[in-house]
Amino acid sequence: MKVKTILVTQPKPESDKNPYFDLAKKFNLKIDFKPFIHIEGIAATVFRKQRINFADFTAVILTSRQAADHFFRMCTEMRFSNFEELKYFCVSESTAFYLQKYITYRKRKIFYGKHTINDLMDVLKKHKKEKFVVPCSDVSKQEITDTLKKHDIDFKKAVIYKTVCSNLSDVPVANYDMIVFFSPSGITSLFKNFPKYKQQNTRIAAFGATTVAAILKSKLKLEVQAPVPQAPSMTMAIEQYVKKANK
Repeated sequence: MKVKTILVTQPKPESDKNPYFDLAKKFNLKIDFKPFIHIEGIAATVFRKQRINFADFTAVILTSRQAADHFFRMCTEMRFSNFEELKYFCVSESTAFYLQKYITYRKRKIFYGKHTINDLMDVLKKHKKEKFVVPCSDVSKQEITDTLKKHDIDFKKAVIYKTVCSNLSDVPVANYDMIVFFSPSGITSLFKNFPKYKQQNTRIAAFGATTVAAILKSKLKLEVQAPVPQAPSMTMAIEQYVKKANK
């Protein structure tokens, strides 16, 4: 069966210069975007139960812009004003530059990797004397915790935001030829919104090993997977599938 309509379970890109829009134009596809999950900040009253004092730390590990937003929000709510004195270690350059929204950008205070926590390890190991706090969500990646423990990094997780299932009552999921998922939480949201969901002829695409595992655990049939050697991005994997399916 041909693929004509695709639902991407993420927010619509702000820029028109995006590989999904290129994909839609190239194959005459209708691609819609709808985030299946969203982030909500945890209140300071709830955060205090974790008994975490930001003043006890000398450095912060930030895995995303969302982590940065909620960290500085929590600093304000907890009346912690010495965040300019901390060192910041970001998984990507874009997250590092994003910090200019909150603090003065200084190279001796801000460090970054290429994309993942593993890319950042060489830098972190040079600063092992630091005490790190890791702002994260209630469903943070286990890979990050495992990697930091493996390299004996002195850190503590601070849960400051949570992943929540979005309301999908207005989304006709059964009408799409393909649905693209990026996290296990997206699968959870699908079945929370549609407890009786049946895949039928809908092709399922997944990005990341944990997402793939969640799909298989839910007894859904996986058709498209990324990253893989021949398709490091989700759009490349979809393009390769559509080329074959739409012959």
